[in-house]
Amino acid sequence: MPELVVGPMLRYVDSSRVSVWVETARPCRVTVSAGEARADSPTFTVHGHHYAIVDLEGTGEAGAAVPYTVELDGVRAWPEEGARPSVIRLLPEGGPERVLFGSCRTSVPHDVVHTLSHGVDVLREYGCRLRETPHAEWPDLLLFLGDQVYADEPSREMLDYIAARRDGAEPAREIADFEEYAELYRQAWTEPEIRWLLSTVPSAMIFDDHDLRDDWNTSATWREEMSRVPWWHRRVVAGLGAYWIYQHLGNLSPAERAAEPLLEELRSAGGDGAGLLDAFAARADEDPNAMRWSYARDYGSTRLIMLDTRCARRLTPGDRRMIDRREWDWLKGQLAGAAGHLVIGSSIPVLLPAGIHHVESWNEALCDGAWGGAMAKWSEKLRQGIDLEHWAAFRRSFEELSRLLSGAPGTVILLSGDVHYSYLAKARNLPIFQVVCSPIRNPLSRTFRLLNVVASFGLATLLGTVLARLAGLPRTPFRWRIAQGPWFQNSVATLTLGQVATVVWHGATGVAGEHEVTDLRRARLGRRTP
Repeated sequence: MPELVVGPMLRYVDSSRVSVWVETARPCRVTVSAGEARADSPTFTVHGHHYAIVDLEGTGEAGAAVPYTVELDGVRAWPEEGARPSVIRLLPEGGPERVLFGSCRTSVPHDVVHTLSHGVDVLREYGCRLRETPHAEWPDLLLFLGDQVYADEPSREMLDYIAARRDGAEPAREIADFEEYAELYRQAWTEPEIRWLLSTVPSAMIFDDHDLRDDWNTSATWREEMSRVPWWHRRVVAGLGAYWIYQHLGNLSPAERAAEPLLEELRSAGGDGAGLLDAFAARADEDPNAMRWSYARDYGSTRLIMLDTRCARRLTPGDRRMIDRREWDWLKGQLAGAAGHLVIGSSIPVLLPAGIHHVESWNEALCDGAWGGAMAKWSEKLRQGIDLEHWAAFRRSFEELSRLLSGAPGTVILLSGDVHYSYLAKARNLPIFQVVCSPIRNPLSRTFRLLNVVASFGLATLLGTVLARLAGLPRTPFRWRIAQGPWFQNSVATLTLGQVATVVWHGATGVAGEHEVTDLRRARLGRRTP
């Protein structure tokens, strides 16, 4: 009898359609039923794993919580006997009112030892509280802004799994292939509280570096160095293939997915489509134009744009771009005509604390030879050593994006993670906000917290400005300030979209088994233009 391995996960949802993603233990037909609605799909197979994504229509009125079931070959597999049901809630025509978001979540146990080292898993705690929260107060959408899994920092459980498969083989303490990625996702998403949350709240995702490896595509030098590592090609092919399966497919609407040629090829393969998936992933790594990972959704007067800031990079020294020209043209097209709230998900922040911003721009200029060849080599080591790779380190893209957003007709809300602290930044005299929520569960040590505070404020801002001027860099298109924060606690945040947008950061206290979730901070953002 087939069984669920991962899922069900509620992925794409709008005012009339729902997509449910699953991984199963055997090939089978997956049927999803909600109220009078019922739909099914056969699984497809890659690397010995079996997947399906089922699209449903007509599941009820917007906002109504409709329980659903999942059957495998006609036998009910979800929810389990006596378990709390998962529900589908269609979005209102105006789009999501509450968006839960965050980034950087390690999947380690919840015992005292790991709570001391990694803190409380706030997403898990949030899911526990949600079970006792009225449906009307639930988030309408969950955005994961990168580092959903840590392929380069696996947990002890994952390391035990690796050792049992390939004792001593390289990379000894990192993920090597698709099979290990599949286990990594299984461990991250199947704990009961997390599994129920992901089965009930629709989710959208974008990757960051740890989904593949720390500093992924930080520079041309980094790519050249990694290309000489014997196991890297297999790793990046496995990582991008797994991302396409576990994360990207559910980001797409049913219409977008129907136009996805790889999905149809896999469904028609009649066997294991590992070769098809691997060839696709290799092309996506070698040529950014071969695949667009970015995507957009329109919700009434709100437009959500999720940006790929890893694969789409142009790394040419002297002409670095956070997103290449093809991706830039797509972004400009998405921004054209946008009104009301414009919400942009970028795994890495656009607006950093000013001191860090100027240091990153200065470092990029030195990498490009502003102070000579010897300094360029030292600066490249510094760039990789302390992760100087945000929008500020791709200055041309930062300036172009800043000018583009300055002309947006409504409020611009940039959602990001990555930096392992949370804050709110506000552009001066412009309705542009940077909201950062990081980490969900992977806190900085006290030493690195102090270093980040020192590097971000006060004299660091002045020093960074001086360094940028000495490197001959122009002023930024607009100025901004950190309006609230930084806060270093594990957290998730809720963005509430209405005539006036607000954001609340939620943090957890206590040890495993305690489910207290406290409001950390609340901020009022801009007013939507009519």
